[in-house]
Amino acid sequence: MTSRFQAAALVAAPSFPNAIAWSEENLIAIASGPLVTILNPASPVCPRGVVTVPSCDPHPIGLVNKEELLSDCLLPTALSRDRHPCVRSISWSPVGMAPNSGCLLAICTIEGRVKLYHQPFCDFRAEWIEVIDMSDKLYDYLASDNFGELEICSLETDAEQATECGFPDDLPKSLVGKEHKRKRRNCSRAITKGLKSFKDDQILDLGSSENNSDDSSHSTEMEGEWIPKVSDKVKKKDLHQTIRKHNSKVKSSKQTADKRALPLITPLQYASRNAKLSSLVVAWSPILWISSKISPFGQGDSSNRCSILAVGGKAGEVSFWKIHAPQCYSVEHSKNPCTVMFSGILRAHHSWITTISWALHDSRSQILLATGSSDGSVKIWLGSCEELLKLSDVKSPPFSLLKEVTTVNVAPVSVLSLMVPVQSPQDAFLAVGKGCGSFEVWVGDMSCQKFEKRGSYDAHNHVITGLAWAFDGRCLYSCSQDNFVRSWVLHGSSLFEVPIPSNTPGLRSSTDLPDAFFSCHGVAVSPGNLVLAMVRGFDVDLLDKMYQVRAMKAAVEFLWIGGQQVDMLPNTSPDFEYEAFPGFPEKELMYWESNFLWSIKQFEDQDRPLVIWDIIAALLAFKQSEPKYVQHLVVRWLLKTFLKSQAGLSVEKILSRVSKCFFKISSRRLHLLNIICRRVMLSELPADQINFDGPRFRESTDEEGQMTLWMKLLLRNERELRERLVGFSFSVYLSLISHSATNFSQTANWCPSGLAQMEQWVGLTRDHVRDQLKGLASKVGKHGRRRRSSEYVAEEACSYCSGSVLFDSPEVAFCQGLEIVDGVSHSHKLPRCSVSMQVCPATPLWFCKCCHRWTSKLAPETLFTMIDYSIEVKSLTDSSDVEVLSRPLCPFCGILLQKLQAEFLLSPTPV
Repeated sequence: MTSRFQAAALVAAPSFPNAIAWSEENLIAIASGPLVTILNPASPVCPRGVVTVPSCDPHPIGLVNKEELLSDCLLPTALSRDRHPCVRSISWSPVGMAPNSGCLLAICTIEGRVKLYHQPFCDFRAEWIEVIDMSDKLYDYLASDNFGELEICSLETDAEQATECGFPDDLPKSLVGKEHKRKRRNCSRAITKGLKSFKDDQILDLGSSENNSDDSSHSTEMEGEWIPKVSDKVKKKDLHQTIRKHNSKVKSSKQTADKRALPLITPLQYASRNAKLSSLVVAWSPILWISSKISPFGQGDSSNRCSILAVGGKAGEVSFWKIHAPQCYSVEHSKNPCTVMFSGILRAHHSWITTISWALHDSRSQILLATGSSDGSVKIWLGSCEELLKLSDVKSPPFSLLKEVTTVNVAPVSVLSLMVPVQSPQDAFLAVGKGCGSFEVWVGDMSCQKFEKRGSYDAHNHVITGLAWAFDGRCLYSCSQDNFVRSWVLHGSSLFEVPIPSNTPGLRSSTDLPDAFFSCHGVAVSPGNLVLAMVRGFDVDLLDKMYQVRAMKAAVEFLWIGGQQVDMLPNTSPDFEYEAFPGFPEKELMYWESNFLWSIKQFEDQDRPLVIWDIIAALLAFKQSEPKYVQHLVVRWLLKTFLKSQAGLSVEKILSRVSKCFFKISSRRLHLLNIICRRVMLSELPADQINFDGPRFRESTDEEGQMTLWMKLLLRNERELRERLVGFSFSVYLSLISHSATNFSQTANWCPSGLAQMEQWVGLTRDHVRDQLKGLASKVGKHGRRRRSSEYVAEEACSYCSGSVLFDSPEVAFCQGLEIVDGVSHSHKLPRCSVSMQVCPATPLWFCKCCHRWTSKLAPETLFTMIDYSIEVKSLTDSSDVEVLSRPLCPFCGILLQKLQAEFLLSPTPV
């Protein structure tokens, strides 16, 4: 087995396949027994989040006669002894579905319950917050539809017949309704509170608000329960016994009444209803959205963006739930509840649904759904994204059967992995893992909607527990309960097994875990495809009984796969001397270069969240021992992306030429360059020092001169991004004025603010900004001063005192302070908003984990989708509505903004 570069122990062991999932915001969830452990791969040991799975009561679906309890259809239910809660399936939503623009986590338990969770907003809390119970909503729909049955035999019998109906104590019971449980709960609290107030010399009246002076006993109805009124002579022990005896009678009578209210059904009906409500697997679809027809700038507002949660159950059906993205995001809390819409049920198989996988196809207009069953069958369904988004009422979901790739056989399907490669979107790759230890690979041609089997491989000796595609479908990773993880390369029409890279760049983790594993329960690939994570269970017989067994049930291991052999002939530079780096084979370094260039190329897609933690971590790991190799990789990327040239130029000339062509580079590439410069090339410098002391550092020199060159490149890159933001704000302001909008702050979706501060910034940097921006600043200044609009306010005051604030830097401000008796004035240091350049208010703000800037006003969508420098006013006059970006993104780094938390609290690390 290859060496891991870091690992983390778990306190509970997984029990089902696909027990690990990697989110788009760079968090990892592990289904470990009764817990879901959530950790940050940048710091897997701590901090962590957790979801504790509670035990839930079954839904009241009906009653069965005692003599029919051991029928053939009810025998699996009668023999079931899963009394402890356990997580069966987990799935992360796309980024932007949570209240803080993060990801929601869907959890399915062995009890068949499906719930959604999001990250807690409260500080010092590790438990994630439950959003909604999907099983309750499914029960409400099925109950309103009579579970799809035409006739239901209602129970209207006397007490003797009702007593004969029911379940023994060791079988699932149809329990009482929520209202009765609430009443008993409230009454129990009242009794407990009353008993605590008892004293030896005084007995209080629990039935009234005042003490009862009458010595005789009375009774009072309180929330449906009987509570006795007692005198001072009654002892507490007698009171306890009286209340306990009476409540047991009330409980028995209420259970009998509840049984009378439930229908008497046949064993087949009970088995059918129980199967419909028993969920087994959950899977989120990619984000779906409809482009706005009004505004030409972006993807549309959040109301047009949603994701579909597919839930497979024991009845062979898949239920679909449409969850919309929040209308707005918050740092602390969300006032808008999660919008969930039931979108229908698809009858997919005739047996249990064991696995589900999604993939987008045909430029987001169509979506593929693969379903696997315990009977061995696998089907691929084709759905219309537009019909799914427009679906408003409950009806048949818009899916049609595209291909039944495998028919019913004796080997159940354990896992599926479906993906559509970016380079060839007409293809679709499907890997099917089975319980017998083998897996199949199918490749589909979507132009003719045909799938071909590329082979079946007996890769493992036990059930396949994980399959993960990597490097755009060129590589496949498989794992099994036989404790092996294998790597496969798709070349031509066959798969070939290749070894996982054994060399580990940088230092290994200090976490020393024993090598006593016996099974693997899932694999997951990082967003940049350079890291492989797998969860493995320990063999408790091989662990130390005193210390290790108590704290170690399983572990998550991380492997570098950046040096994975993917292509037979990688695209690398032949003039570079790879043999100069001892400890790494020459071919492995060549594969590292090829995979690095491929990985960073994928993030140039505007629709993909900018989460490049694995890229930055790999570069920093190499920088510890081979800094020249890191500089070679970055310079190679600059030549290939910015200059389109392979000429043999010096590093100084390359960086100088790159900075001169920023005006024709897309904003996403500028964001990538900004992150790499800060986190890799200038990693020795703190972010605050770069922000505040950057201009002074630019004029200084260092011994080698390389850091100065990268600092100059970073400053010019950020000035280009700021110039685009300022120019766009000026253009929107002038465009709205040309439409004669008297109150355009209400008519437009996005309205610029801080125009006076932006104008002052243009004045401070007149020697470096373009003449076009200077002309726009002059026009905005004339209109702003004449109209006296709220968007153009030059005077600013301190948030903590009444001192005035002058503009001398777009990063930070200092107030004038208040003069005290001794003549010394104290000033406050105030951060400025990275978007508006105004002084940030004293409220919770958005924070960038890369550049450490604060944001109080979000930037528009157009800033992040610019393909070059263009601030023409005419391009904005076609519409007076400019779409606001619903996701909080940093205008300089492009990553998701988040709440600033202490290092010991769990937070995602995109970079």
